[in-house]
Amino acid sequence: MAGIKRDSAAAAPAKVKKDKSEKKSSKSDAKNAVKSAKKSKKVADDLEESDTTEQENGYNGFSANPDVDMADSDSEEQPKAKTQKRKAEDQPAEKKKKSKYETPKEISSKLADMHASNSREAHQKQKALAKERKNAKPNADVIERSKKLWEKLRLKSHIEKDERKELVKELFDIITGRVKDFVFKHDSVRVIQTAIKYSTMEQRRMIARELKGEFKVLSEGKYSKFLIAKLVEKGDPEIRDLIITEFYGHVKRMINHPEAAWIMDDIYRAVATPEQKNRMLREWYGAEFSIQGLGPQGTESADLATILEESPEKRKPIMSYLENQINSLIQKKLNGFTMLHDAMLQYFLVCEPGTEQANDFLEHLKPDPTLKEGEEADNVDLMKNLAFTKSGSRLVSLCFAYGTAKDRKLFLRPYKDTVEIMAFDQYAHHVLLAALAVTDDTKLSSKSIYSELLPSNDALPEKVLNLCNDARARTVLLYPFAADAKWFLDDNTRERLAEVYAIREKTSKKDPNTRLQEITKSIEAPLLNAITARAADFASFTFGLQFMGEILVGAPEVEPKTRKEALTEVARLSQSILDASLPASGGDTKATSHGKNMLKTLVQGGKFDPKTKKVVPVTPALGFADMLWAEIKSNVIDWATGEGSFVIVALTEAEGFEKKSEVLKALKKDKKKLEAAAGPAKPKDADKNAKKGKKGDKKDDAPRGNAGARILLEKL
Repeated sequence: MAGIKRDSAAAAPAKVKKDKSEKKSSKSDAKNAVKSAKKSKKVADDLEESDTTEQENGYNGFSANPDVDMADSDSEEQPKAKTQKRKAEDQPAEKKKKSKYETPKEISSKLADMHASNSREAHQKQKALAKERKNAKPNADVIERSKKLWEKLRLKSHIEKDERKELVKELFDIITGRVKDFVFKHDSVRVIQTAIKYSTMEQRRMIARELKGEFKVLSEGKYSKFLIAKLVEKGDPEIRDLIITEFYGHVKRMINHPEAAWIMDDIYRAVATPEQKNRMLREWYGAEFSIQGLGPQGTESADLATILEESPEKRKPIMSYLENQINSLIQKKLNGFTMLHDAMLQYFLVCEPGTEQANDFLEHLKPDPTLKEGEEADNVDLMKNLAFTKSGSRLVSLCFAYGTAKDRKLFLRPYKDTVEIMAFDQYAHHVLLAALAVTDDTKLSSKSIYSELLPSNDALPEKVLNLCNDARARTVLLYPFAADAKWFLDDNTRERLAEVYAIREKTSKKDPNTRLQEITKSIEAPLLNAITARAADFASFTFGLQFMGEILVGAPEVEPKTRKEALTEVARLSQSILDASLPASGGDTKATSHGKNMLKTLVQGGKFDPKTKKVVPVTPALGFADMLWAEIKSNVIDWATGEGSFVIVALTEAEGFEKKSEVLKALKKDKKKLEAAAGPAKPKDADKNAKKGKKGDKKDDAPRGNAGARILLEKL
């Protein structure tokens, strides 16, 4: 399409057609239309059709007239600018004067200054008014004085002991007889807390006596509840009894109160006597147990089974009342109370296993199985909180024992990413042991529990070392290897597991030994890697030596190459283990004792069975006797006459050890040293006479000699 360009020659005039709509418009519109038409006509006169195409002109619809020079336009604009400048200079000075009207900017700044001064004055007036109101309150002067003393007392490092005594004395002169005026205000209650902190026991009793009758109200206060906590912490049995007795009859209301619930539960858990706990827990069983002034009828125990045995007709109302109480707190997600966990355990213990009531209770505890990965059920927090209290952990252990295979899988789910914390806890590690003891799906239990304890990265040796160094965590780690060992479990744990073992006979199908062997095989490899990497550290303390002995003997068919490396490392450290000369052991005699026992077990190639009174060698054989002999044959006589004498005895008795003759030959060379170490032989009747001796008789202080050396002499 051809373009249009300017030309000095006049082109054919363009006709302007009027639109029909313009006729209907107003006169002003018509005038404007005429003007625009004239203007367009004038422009059209200066335009002519271009001979060039759009492509030649770079797709520009219009091209400039080539006869017009751009420099001419610049030269014309410069004189105009100079002329305008001269006109501005020639203007009279009056016009240059500032306008009498203020600019918007000046007005806004003045208004801002005015508002600032007004708000400052108003704020000062408000402060003065607040001060007047504060001073008008009763005891305002006294409270102000006490707060100034509190400001000094709370600075621990900036005040001398004598000065603090004077300040405390002055403070008690102020608050004595007025304690109630202080404790119900958020600022002055801190004064009383500080007074309790630095006071004598008699002064604390004085404060508690003044507050008698107000402890329930104080426990419901947002700030005053901390005063009760401080009194209980620093108080004595008299103060404790004053506080707890005021809770009687109000347990149901207080456990549902947002402030009082926590302080009451803390007192129940930490300082209440067994009798006080029973009295408070009994109020969960019905209104008749919470009537003030009405002593307990029948037993004073909170054991629900005992109460129902004495009054079987009360079973239905008590169970209904208790169930409502439990559900009320769980629905409010107030599931961290020890008192709640005690009540839940009592409820479950009186439910007969397999009944609808017991099954419904288990259903409430199970997480929703329909939830996808990443979604959290409502009762996950409840299950976690239960695991960390005494009654709660027992309840969860019983749930594992009574549950089905699917139930156990669901019960394990809430503890994901919490296993390590549970392993170190006083009560929560019982839950892990119960899960290992009853879950038939060993692949599931191993993955759920040990995947967190035994990570597959460089942190493995350090984590295993920390677990072994804790008396509770090591039970979780070593349970598959030494479940029946006497030294392994404390009395409480053994009692808890005995209860679980009795139940699993009816609810679990797999043989207990088979279950433990399967778990052992699944975790043996990472434990061997940890020992190989940090053998010296494990050998430097008692628990580590016990741990190494159990792991190296257990599941010998798993990772034989890694096991051989670990045994070689132990053999290399054998002299240091016997002497307890490793850097971390520090000459610990207990480490020496456990070290020689571990070496003896490894040399024998198996554990000693107390029932058969024989060593049960593992298959395939460990072969540790050959490794140890290669390390100690140069100083075997020192071992035979010292702490390692029974290790040498084990060498001479070990099955599969083909170099026994070399050991005996080396001992014969230094037979005199053996005889000297063995000491004089005991008379045959020495042991019988020792048993017949009276308790007050002194024992023979003569040196007994080395028993292991005597056994070796008999073998020569």
